[in-house]
Amino acid sequence: MDEETLRFYRGNAEAYAKRTFTSRQARLTAFLAQIPSGASILELGCGAGGDTAEMLARGFDVRPTDGSPEMADIASKHLGRTVETLLFHELDEVEAYDGVWANACLLHVPRNQLADVLRLIWRALKPAGYFFASFKEGDGDGRDALNRYYNYPSPDWLRAAYAEAGKWDSLSIESGEVRGFDDKMASMLFVVAKKRLTARKAS
Repeated sequence: MDEETLRFYRGNAEAYAKRTFTSRQARLTAFLAQIPSGASILELGCGAGGDTAEMLARGFDVRPTDGSPEMADIASKHLGRTVETLLFHELDEVEAYDGVWANACLLHVPRNQLADVLRLIWRALKPAGYFFASFKEGDGDGRDALNRYYNYPSPDWLRAAYAEAGKWDSLSIESGEVRGFDDKMASMLFVVAKKRLTARKAS
């Protein structure tokens, strides 16, 4: 993850955790509907743990993680369980999860590293597992007014990055708008991918 961006979240963890997120509820519900009841889910960039709490309430076995130790500590207190500090490149599991939920976090991965991070996520998914991620749409990377880095992909660029990462049975990209921490509306891309059942690593 970009160091300046990580520094922002470490320094603003308390303020970020106080935000109330409601726009992703329908997408989370749709994602969970595709995964077996009680299945194992890895959450990347869990923030204050709101989505984790919802998944736990629905009976799923969730491993919440965040790249900021300050944010992980806040989420641990909210959830009453340990939330690990995990940077994306540290993910080293193989076929361990039925689902990976990565809402509004992979959008900070440098463009030249995204395919590698997606490959680690692909590897961590069980065959036929589902993976959700969201990105701010654009045509090239840059920083916002808060100096946070964004990879700003187009749908075609994202499809190419996912194809480089591994084999998928399906990949859908929907668009929408979300109000960010900077209080500005942003055009988003919501990606849901299903790992190939008889998966073989992309060459």
